[in-house]
Amino acid sequence: MTIHLHNTLTREKQVFEPIDPKNVRMYVCGPTVYDYAHIGNARPVVVFDVLARLLRHTYGKDQVTYVRNITDIEDKIMEAAKQNGETIEQVTRRTTQWYHDDMGALGALPPDKEPRATEYVPQMIAMIAALEKKGHAYAAEGHVLFNVPSMEEYGKLSKRSLDDLIAGARVEVAPYKKHPADFVLWKPSTADQPGWDSPWGRGRPGWHIECSAMSGEILGEVFDIHGGGLDLIFPHHENEIAQSRCAHGSKVMARYWLHNGFVQVNGTKMSKSLGNYFTVHELLEEGHRGEAIRLALLSAHYRQPIDITRDGLREAKTALDRFYTALAKAVVDATPQPNDHILAALADDLNTPLALSEMHELVSKLNKAELPEEKRALKAALLGAGALLGLLEQDPAAWFQASGGGLQAAEIDRLIQARKMARKAKDFAEADRIRKALSDAGVILEDGPQGTTWKRA
Repeated sequence: MTIHLHNTLTREKQVFEPIDPKNVRMYVCGPTVYDYAHIGNARPVVVFDVLARLLRHTYGKDQVTYVRNITDIEDKIMEAAKQNGETIEQVTRRTTQWYHDDMGALGALPPDKEPRATEYVPQMIAMIAALEKKGHAYAAEGHVLFNVPSMEEYGKLSKRSLDDLIAGARVEVAPYKKHPADFVLWKPSTADQPGWDSPWGRGRPGWHIECSAMSGEILGEVFDIHGGGLDLIFPHHENEIAQSRCAHGSKVMARYWLHNGFVQVNGTKMSKSLGNYFTVHELLEEGHRGEAIRLALLSAHYRQPIDITRDGLREAKTALDRFYTALAKAVVDATPQPNDHILAALADDLNTPLALSEMHELVSKLNKAELPEEKRALKAALLGAGALLGLLEQDPAAWFQASGGGLQAAEIDRLIQARKMARKAKDFAEADRIRKALSDAGVILEDGPQGTTWKRA
Protein backbone atom coordinates (compact mmCIF):
# COMPACT_ATOMS: atom_id res chain seq x y z
CA MET A 1 0.00 0.00 0.00
CA THR A 2 1.29 3.44 -0.95
CA ILE A 3 0.59 6.25 1.51
CA HIS A 4 0.30 9.83 0.26
CA LEU A 5 0.67 12.73 2.72
CA HIS A 6 0.32 16.48 2.26
CA ASN A 7 3.71 17.94 3.15
CA THR A 8 3.52 21.48 4.53
CA LEU A 9 7.18 21.92 3.58
CA THR A 10 6.44 21.50 -0.13
CA ARG A 11 2.71 22.38 -0.09
CA GLU A 12 2.13 19.20 -2.10
CA LYS A 13 0.68 15.76 -1.55
CA GLN A 14 3.61 13.37 -1.80
CA VAL A 15 4.23 9.64 -1.72
CA PHE A 16 5.43 8.77 1.75
CA GLU A 17 8.80 7.05 1.56
CA PRO A 18 10.35 6.48 5.00
CA ILE A 19 14.10 6.81 5.43
CA ASP A 20 14.14 3.26 6.77
CA PRO A 21 10.95 1.15 6.34
CA LYS A 22 12.06 -0.91 9.34
CA ASN A 23 12.36 2.19 11.52
CA VAL A 24 9.60 4.69 10.69
CA ARG A 25 9.87 7.70 12.99
CA MET A 26 7.29 10.37 13.86
CA TYR A 27 7.41 13.26 16.32
CA VAL A 28 4.34 15.28 17.35
CA CYS A 29 4.34 18.32 19.61
CA GLY A 30 2.54 17.50 22.85
CA PRO A 31 0.88 19.56 25.58
CA THR A 32 2.13 22.18 27.98
CA VAL A 33 0.72 20.73 31.19
CA TYR A 34 -0.81 23.37 33.44
CA ASP A 35 -4.59 22.86 33.01
CA TYR A 36 -7.18 20.61 31.39
CA ALA A 37 -6.79 20.11 27.62
CA HIS A 38 -9.47 21.77 25.53
CA ILE A 39 -11.06 20.05 22.55
CA GLY A 40 -8.73 21.90 20.16
CA ASN A 41 -5.74 20.33 21.94
CA ALA A 42 -7.33 16.92 21.40
CA ARG A 43 -7.55 17.15 17.62
CA PRO A 44 -3.84 16.55 16.88
CA VAL A 45 -3.82 13.71 19.40
CA VAL A 46 -6.63 11.93 17.54
CA VAL A 47 -5.33 12.78 14.06
CA PHE A 48 -1.79 11.54 14.65
CA ASP A 49 -3.05 8.53 16.58
CA VAL A 50 -4.83 7.48 13.37
CA LEU A 51 -1.65 8.10 11.36
CA ALA A 52 0.39 6.02 13.82
CA ARG A 53 -2.16 3.19 13.51
CA LEU A 54 -1.97 3.36 9.71
CA LEU A 55 1.83 3.34 9.74
CA ARG A 56 1.89 0.33 12.07
CA HIS A 57 -0.60 -1.50 9.87
CA THR A 58 1.54 -0.78 6.81
CA TYR A 59 5.08 -1.25 8.14
CA GLY A 60 4.54 -3.40 11.24
CA LYS A 61 3.83 -2.58 14.85
CA ASP A 62 7.45 -2.85 15.94
CA GLN A 63 8.78 -0.85 12.97
CA VAL A 64 7.23 2.48 14.00
CA THR A 65 8.34 4.86 16.74
CA TYR A 66 5.84 7.57 17.65
CA VAL A 67 7.12 10.27 20.01
CA ARG A 68 4.93 12.93 21.63
CA ASN A 69 6.51 15.20 24.23
CA ILE A 70 5.33 16.76 27.48
CA THR A 71 6.35 20.39 28.07
CA ASP A 72 6.79 20.74 31.82
CA ILE A 73 8.95 23.89 31.77
CA GLU A 74 6.96 26.99 30.91
CA ASP A 75 5.95 30.32 32.39
CA LYS A 76 2.24 29.35 32.42
CA ILE A 77 3.10 26.38 34.62
CA MET A 78 5.00 28.61 37.03
CA GLU A 79 2.04 31.01 37.15
CA ALA A 80 -0.41 28.17 37.84
CA ALA A 81 1.80 26.88 40.65
CA LYS A 82 2.00 30.37 42.17
CA GLN A 83 -1.76 30.90 42.00
CA ASN A 84 -2.55 27.48 43.49
CA GLY A 85 0.12 27.60 46.18
CA GLU A 86 1.68 24.42 44.77
CA THR A 87 5.06 23.33 43.57
CA ILE A 88 5.66 23.14 39.84
CA GLU A 89 6.07 19.38 40.14
CA GLN A 90 2.66 19.08 41.81
CA VAL A 91 1.03 21.05 39.00
CA THR A 92 2.68 19.10 36.18
CA ARG A 93 2.13 15.70 37.79
CA ARG A 94 -1.59 16.36 38.30
CA THR A 95 -2.26 17.96 34.92
CA THR A 96 -0.26 15.32 33.05
CA GLN A 97 -2.50 12.68 34.59
CA TRP A 98 -5.56 14.69 33.54
CA TYR A 99 -4.19 14.76 30.02
CA HIS A 100 -3.52 11.03 29.94
CA ASP A 101 -6.98 10.26 31.32
CA ASP A 102 -8.81 12.51 28.86
CA MET A 103 -6.85 11.39 25.80
CA GLY A 104 -7.28 7.78 26.87
CA ALA A 105 -11.03 8.36 27.02
CA LEU A 106 -10.82 9.44 23.37
CA GLY A 107 -9.25 6.11 22.48
CA ALA A 108 -5.79 7.52 21.81
CA LEU A 109 -3.06 4.94 22.28
CA PRO A 110 -0.03 6.07 24.30
CA PRO A 111 2.91 7.17 22.14
CA ASP A 112 5.91 4.83 22.04
CA LYS A 113 7.93 7.46 23.89
CA GLU A 114 6.74 10.48 25.86
CA PRO A 115 9.77 12.57 26.86
CA ARG A 116 9.39 15.33 29.41
CA ALA A 117 11.32 18.53 28.79
CA THR A 118 12.84 18.51 32.27
CA GLU A 119 14.53 15.20 31.46
CA TYR A 120 16.40 16.61 28.46
CA VAL A 121 17.87 19.90 29.69
CA PRO A 122 21.50 18.63 29.30
CA GLN A 123 20.79 17.87 25.63
CA MET A 124 19.28 21.33 25.20
CA ILE A 125 22.35 22.97 26.73
CA ALA A 126 24.61 20.95 24.42
CA MET A 127 22.59 21.96 21.34
CA ILE A 128 22.65 25.64 22.34
CA ALA A 129 26.42 25.45 22.85
CA ALA A 130 26.81 23.89 19.37
CA LEU A 131 24.74 26.69 17.83
CA GLU A 132 26.81 29.33 19.60
CA LYS A 133 30.06 27.71 18.45
CA LYS A 134 28.87 27.69 14.84
CA GLY A 135 27.84 31.35 14.93
CA HIS A 136 24.10 30.71 14.92
CA ALA A 137 23.55 31.88 18.51
CA TYR A 138 24.92 34.55 20.82
CA ALA A 139 24.83 35.34 24.53
CA ALA A 140 23.46 38.65 25.78
CA GLU A 141 22.56 39.78 29.31
CA GLY A 142 22.16 36.24 30.64
CA HIS A 143 20.16 35.14 27.62
CA VAL A 144 21.21 33.11 24.61
CA LEU A 145 19.42 33.93 21.37
CA PHE A 146 19.26 32.30 17.97
CA ASN A 147 20.69 34.53 15.26
CA VAL A 148 17.92 34.28 12.67
CA PRO A 149 19.75 36.07 9.79
CA SER A 150 22.50 33.44 10.05
CA MET A 151 20.15 30.91 8.40
CA GLU A 152 19.48 31.71 4.77
CA GLU A 153 16.42 29.46 4.43
CA TYR A 154 14.61 30.70 7.53
CA GLY A 155 10.90 30.93 6.62
CA LYS A 156 10.92 27.99 4.21
CA LEU A 157 8.21 26.08 6.11
CA SER A 158 5.82 29.03 6.39
CA LYS A 159 6.72 30.20 2.85
CA ARG A 160 7.14 33.81 3.90
CA SER A 161 10.04 36.22 3.89
CA LEU A 162 11.72 37.25 7.11
CA ASP A 163 10.21 40.75 6.86
CA ASP A 164 6.73 39.30 6.36
CA LEU A 165 7.18 36.97 9.31
CA ILE A 166 8.23 39.83 11.57
CA ALA A 167 5.33 41.99 10.40
CA GLY A 168 2.78 39.24 10.99
CA ALA A 169 4.00 38.06 14.38
CA ARG A 170 4.16 39.39 17.90
CA VAL A 171 7.91 39.85 18.12
CA GLU A 172 9.32 40.35 21.59
CA VAL A 173 11.21 43.63 21.77
CA ALA A 174 14.38 43.45 23.84
CA PRO A 175 17.46 45.72 23.86
CA TYR A 176 19.85 42.74 23.83
CA LYS A 177 18.56 41.42 20.49
CA LYS A 178 20.70 41.88 17.40
CA HIS A 179 17.71 41.35 15.09
CA PRO A 180 13.97 41.69 15.86
CA ALA A 181 13.28 38.07 14.82
CA ASP A 182 15.98 36.53 17.03
CA PHE A 183 14.40 34.19 19.56
CA VAL A 184 15.39 32.94 23.00
CA LEU A 185 17.20 29.65 23.43
CA TRP A 186 18.11 30.16 27.10
CA LYS A 187 16.96 32.67 29.69
CA PRO A 188 18.02 33.45 33.25
CA SER A 189 16.02 32.22 36.24
CA THR A 190 15.45 34.07 39.49
CA ALA A 191 15.96 32.33 42.82
CA ASP A 192 12.27 31.34 43.03
CA GLN A 193 12.11 30.00 39.48
CA PRO A 194 13.25 26.57 38.24
CA GLY A 195 16.75 26.69 36.84
CA TRP A 196 19.74 24.66 35.75
CA ASP A 197 23.42 25.50 35.74
CA SER A 198 24.79 26.28 32.29
CA PRO A 199 27.75 28.02 30.62
CA TRP A 200 25.60 31.17 30.55
CA GLY A 201 24.58 31.06 34.20
CA ARG A 202 21.65 29.53 36.04
CA GLY A 203 18.57 29.53 33.84
CA ARG A 204 16.07 27.53 31.85
CA PRO A 205 15.52 26.73 28.17
CA GLY A 206 13.25 28.53 25.77
CA TRP A 207 10.24 26.68 24.40
CA HIS A 208 11.45 26.03 20.86
CA ILE A 209 14.73 24.33 21.79
CA GLU A 210 12.90 21.62 23.75
CA CYS A 211 11.45 19.78 20.75
CA SER A 212 14.66 20.09 18.73
CA ALA A 213 16.69 18.50 21.50
CA MET A 214 14.17 15.75 22.34
CA SER A 215 13.44 14.73 18.76
CA GLY A 216 17.12 14.73 17.86
CA GLU A 217 18.07 12.63 20.86
CA ILE A 218 15.31 10.04 20.41
CA LEU A 219 14.71 9.90 16.64
CA GLY A 220 17.96 11.19 15.19
CA GLU A 221 19.09 14.34 13.42
CA VAL A 222 16.75 13.66 10.45
CA PHE A 223 13.52 11.66 10.80
CA ASP A 224 10.39 10.96 8.78
CA ILE A 225 7.36 12.90 10.04
CA HIS A 226 6.86 15.93 12.29
CA GLY A 227 3.29 16.85 13.16
CA GLY A 228 1.27 19.37 15.11
CA GLY A 229 -1.44 21.98 14.85
CA LEU A 230 -1.60 24.62 12.12
CA ASP A 231 -0.78 27.32 14.66
CA LEU A 232 2.65 25.77 15.26
CA ILE A 233 3.98 26.37 11.73
CA PHE A 234 5.25 29.77 12.83
CA PRO A 235 7.07 30.43 14.99
CA HIS A 236 7.50 27.07 16.75
CA HIS A 237 8.15 24.68 13.89
CA GLU A 238 10.02 27.28 11.86
CA ASN A 239 12.32 27.78 14.83
CA GLU A 240 12.69 24.06 15.43
CA ILE A 241 13.89 23.62 11.86
CA ALA A 242 16.36 26.49 12.21
CA GLN A 243 17.83 25.15 15.45
CA SER A 244 18.07 21.53 14.33
CA ARG A 245 19.43 22.16 10.85
CA CYS A 246 22.02 24.66 12.02
CA ALA A 247 23.12 22.52 14.96
CA HIS A 248 23.39 19.32 12.93
CA GLY A 249 24.35 20.74 9.55
CA SER A 250 21.47 18.84 7.89
CA LYS A 251 19.36 19.85 4.89
CA VAL A 252 16.10 19.00 6.65
CA MET A 253 14.93 18.23 10.17
CA ALA A 254 11.98 16.05 9.16
CA ARG A 255 11.13 14.99 5.62
CA TYR A 256 7.35 15.38 5.96
CA TRP A 257 5.57 18.07 7.97
CA LEU A 258 1.85 17.56 8.73
CA HIS A 259 -0.44 20.12 10.32
CA ASN A 260 -4.06 19.74 11.39
CA GLY A 261 -6.60 22.53 11.06
CA PHE A 262 -8.22 24.44 13.89
CA VAL A 263 -11.23 23.41 15.94
CA GLN A 264 -13.79 26.21 15.66
CA VAL A 265 -16.83 27.49 17.48
CA ASN A 266 -19.29 29.14 15.10
CA GLY A 267 -16.51 29.68 12.58
CA THR A 268 -14.04 31.20 15.07
CA LYS A 269 -10.89 29.40 16.15
CA MET A 270 -11.26 27.85 19.60
CA SER A 271 -8.64 29.07 22.06
CA LYS A 272 -8.20 29.74 25.75
CA SER A 273 -7.16 33.33 25.03
CA LEU A 274 -10.54 34.01 23.36
CA GLY A 275 -12.46 32.21 26.10
CA ASN A 276 -14.57 30.32 23.55
CA TYR A 277 -13.41 26.85 24.44
CA PHE A 278 -14.55 23.80 26.35
CA THR A 279 -12.35 21.07 27.70
CA VAL A 280 -12.47 17.35 26.99
CA HIS A 281 -12.97 16.86 30.72
CA GLU A 282 -16.08 19.06 30.65
CA LEU A 283 -17.58 17.11 27.76
CA LEU A 284 -16.92 13.79 29.47
CA GLU A 285 -18.40 15.09 32.72
CA GLU A 286 -21.52 16.13 30.79
CA GLY A 287 -21.95 12.51 29.73
CA HIS A 288 -20.63 12.67 26.17
CA ARG A 289 -18.90 9.44 25.25
CA GLY A 290 -15.18 9.64 24.50
CA GLU A 291 -15.64 7.57 21.36
CA ALA A 292 -18.31 9.97 20.12
CA ILE A 293 -15.94 12.90 20.66
CA ARG A 294 -13.31 11.03 18.67
CA LEU A 295 -15.73 10.28 15.84
CA ALA A 296 -16.74 13.95 15.70
CA LEU A 297 -13.08 15.01 15.46
CA LEU A 298 -12.57 12.60 12.55
CA SER A 299 -15.68 13.72 10.66
CA ALA A 300 -13.77 16.41 8.73
CA HIS A 301 -10.48 16.08 6.90
CA TYR A 302 -7.64 16.76 9.33
CA ARG A 303 -6.27 19.71 7.33
CA GLN A 304 -9.62 21.50 7.30
CA PRO A 305 -11.18 23.50 10.14
CA ILE A 306 -13.93 21.74 12.05
CA ASP A 307 -16.78 22.97 14.23
CA ILE A 308 -17.33 20.82 17.31
CA THR A 309 -20.71 21.32 18.97
CA ARG A 310 -22.66 19.40 21.53
CA ASP A 311 -25.34 18.69 18.92
CA GLY A 312 -22.61 17.28 16.71
CA LEU A 313 -21.44 15.02 19.52
CA ARG A 314 -24.96 13.68 19.97
CA GLU A 315 -25.10 12.93 16.23
CA ALA A 316 -21.77 11.09 16.50
CA LYS A 317 -23.18 9.03 19.37
CA THR A 318 -26.19 8.09 17.22
CA ALA A 319 -23.86 6.96 14.41
CA LEU A 320 -21.92 4.80 16.85
CA ASP A 321 -25.15 3.27 18.16
CA ARG A 322 -25.88 2.22 14.59
CA PHE A 323 -22.42 0.71 14.18
CA TYR A 324 -22.57 -1.22 17.43
CA THR A 325 -26.11 -2.41 16.75
CA ALA A 326 -24.98 -3.89 13.43
CA LEU A 327 -22.08 -5.64 15.16
CA ALA A 328 -24.36 -7.06 17.84
CA LYS A 329 -26.85 -8.35 15.28
CA ALA A 330 -24.16 -10.01 13.15
CA VAL A 331 -23.81 -13.09 15.34
CA VAL A 332 -20.64 -14.45 13.71
CA ASP A 333 -17.04 -14.39 14.82
CA ALA A 334 -14.80 -12.15 12.71
CA THR A 335 -11.16 -11.07 12.79
CA PRO A 336 -10.69 -7.33 12.08
CA GLN A 337 -9.44 -6.79 8.53
CA PRO A 338 -9.89 -3.41 6.80
CA ASN A 339 -10.96 -3.68 3.18
CA ASP A 340 -9.26 -2.01 0.23
CA HIS A 341 -11.68 0.94 0.25
CA ILE A 342 -10.88 1.82 3.86
CA LEU A 343 -7.14 1.47 3.29
CA ALA A 344 -7.28 3.58 0.13
CA ALA A 345 -9.18 6.34 1.92
CA LEU A 346 -6.72 6.56 4.81
CA ALA A 347 -3.68 6.16 2.54
CA ASP A 348 -4.90 9.24 0.65
CA ASP A 349 -3.68 11.81 3.19
CA LEU A 350 -5.85 10.41 6.00
CA ASN A 351 -9.20 10.94 4.32
CA THR A 352 -11.22 10.04 7.41
CA PRO A 353 -14.57 11.40 6.09
CA LEU A 354 -14.34 8.97 3.17
CA ALA A 355 -13.36 6.13 5.51
CA LEU A 356 -16.36 6.88 7.75
CA SER A 357 -18.63 6.95 4.70
CA GLU A 358 -17.35 3.49 3.80
CA MET A 359 -18.08 2.30 7.35
CA HIS A 360 -21.71 3.44 7.00
CA GLU A 361 -21.90 1.55 3.71
CA LEU A 362 -20.53 -1.57 5.41
CA VAL A 363 -23.18 -1.27 8.14
CA SER A 364 -25.96 -1.04 5.53
CA LYS A 365 -24.68 -4.17 3.81
CA LEU A 366 -24.17 -5.98 7.11
CA ASN A 367 -27.74 -5.29 8.19
CA LYS A 368 -29.02 -6.85 4.96
CA ALA A 369 -26.63 -9.80 4.82
CA GLU A 370 -28.06 -13.28 5.42
CA LEU A 371 -25.29 -15.77 4.69
CA PRO A 372 -22.86 -16.31 7.59
CA GLU A 373 -19.77 -15.95 5.38
CA GLU A 374 -21.06 -12.69 3.95
CA LYS A 375 -21.72 -11.40 7.47
CA ARG A 376 -18.27 -12.50 8.58
CA ALA A 377 -16.51 -10.66 5.74
CA LEU A 378 -18.50 -7.45 6.27
CA LYS A 379 -18.07 -7.55 10.05
CA ALA A 380 -14.31 -8.11 9.64
CA ALA A 381 -14.09 -5.09 7.34
CA LEU A 382 -16.10 -2.92 9.74
CA LEU A 383 -13.99 -3.94 12.74
CA GLY A 384 -10.83 -3.46 10.69
CA ALA A 385 -11.87 0.06 9.76
CA GLY A 386 -12.63 0.75 13.40
CA ALA A 387 -9.20 -0.52 14.46
CA LEU A 388 -7.47 1.95 12.12
CA LEU A 389 -9.70 4.85 13.18
CA GLY A 390 -9.66 3.96 16.87
CA LEU A 391 -13.39 3.18 16.87
CA LEU A 392 -15.58 0.14 17.67
CA GLU A 393 -13.01 -1.25 20.08
CA GLN A 394 -15.59 -1.93 22.80
CA ASP A 395 -17.76 -4.99 23.11
CA PRO A 396 -21.27 -4.02 21.91
CA ALA A 397 -22.73 -5.08 25.26
CA ALA A 398 -20.41 -2.72 27.12
CA TRP A 399 -21.25 0.11 24.73
CA PHE A 400 -25.00 -0.27 25.15
CA GLN A 401 -24.78 -0.87 28.88
CA ALA A 402 -22.84 2.36 29.31
CA SER A 403 -25.34 4.10 27.05
CA GLY A 404 -28.24 2.99 29.20
CA GLY A 405 -29.94 1.58 26.12
CA GLY A 406 -29.37 -1.15 23.58
CA LEU A 407 -31.06 -2.85 20.70
CA GLN A 408 -34.45 -1.50 19.78
CA ALA A 409 -37.49 -3.72 20.44
CA ALA A 410 -38.12 -4.38 16.73
CA GLU A 411 -34.53 -5.55 16.26
CA ILE A 412 -34.78 -7.84 19.31
CA ASP A 413 -38.00 -9.38 18.01
CA ARG A 414 -36.40 -9.96 14.61
CA LEU A 415 -33.45 -11.77 16.20
CA ILE A 416 -35.78 -13.88 18.35
CA GLN A 417 -37.64 -14.90 15.19
CA ALA A 418 -34.33 -15.78 13.49
CA ARG A 419 -33.39 -17.89 16.52
CA LYS A 420 -36.77 -19.64 16.36
CA MET A 421 -36.20 -20.51 12.70
CA ALA A 422 -32.71 -21.78 13.45
CA ARG A 423 -34.01 -24.06 16.19
CA LYS A 424 -36.75 -25.33 13.88
CA ALA A 425 -34.07 -26.19 11.32
CA LYS A 426 -32.06 -27.88 14.12
CA ASP A 427 -29.23 -25.37 13.62
CA PHE A 428 -28.63 -25.15 17.36
CA ALA A 429 -25.20 -23.57 16.95
CA GLU A 430 -26.81 -20.60 15.14
CA ALA A 431 -29.55 -20.39 17.77
CA ASP A 432 -26.94 -20.30 20.53
CA ARG A 433 -24.98 -17.58 18.72
CA ILE A 434 -28.10 -15.42 18.51
CA ARG A 435 -28.85 -15.91 22.20
CA LYS A 436 -25.27 -14.97 23.08
CA ALA A 437 -25.38 -11.89 20.83
CA LEU A 438 -28.55 -10.71 22.54
CA SER A 439 -27.04 -11.43 25.94
CA ASP A 440 -23.94 -9.44 25.00
CA ALA A 441 -26.22 -6.55 24.06
CA GLY A 442 -27.91 -6.72 27.46
CA VAL A 443 -31.01 -8.69 26.43
CA ILE A 444 -32.01 -11.83 28.39
CA LEU A 445 -34.22 -14.44 26.70
CA GLU A 446 -36.67 -16.62 28.61
CA ASP A 447 -38.15 -19.66 26.81
CA GLY A 448 -41.54 -20.86 28.05
CA PRO A 449 -44.70 -22.70 26.96
CA GLN A 450 -46.06 -19.54 25.35
CA GLY A 451 -42.87 -18.88 23.38
CA THR A 452 -39.84 -16.69 24.01
CA THR A 453 -39.97 -13.49 26.00
CA TRP A 454 -37.16 -11.05 26.70
CA LYS A 455 -36.06 -8.44 29.18
CA ARG A 456 -33.14 -6.10 29.53
CA ALA A 457 -30.40 -7.10 31.93
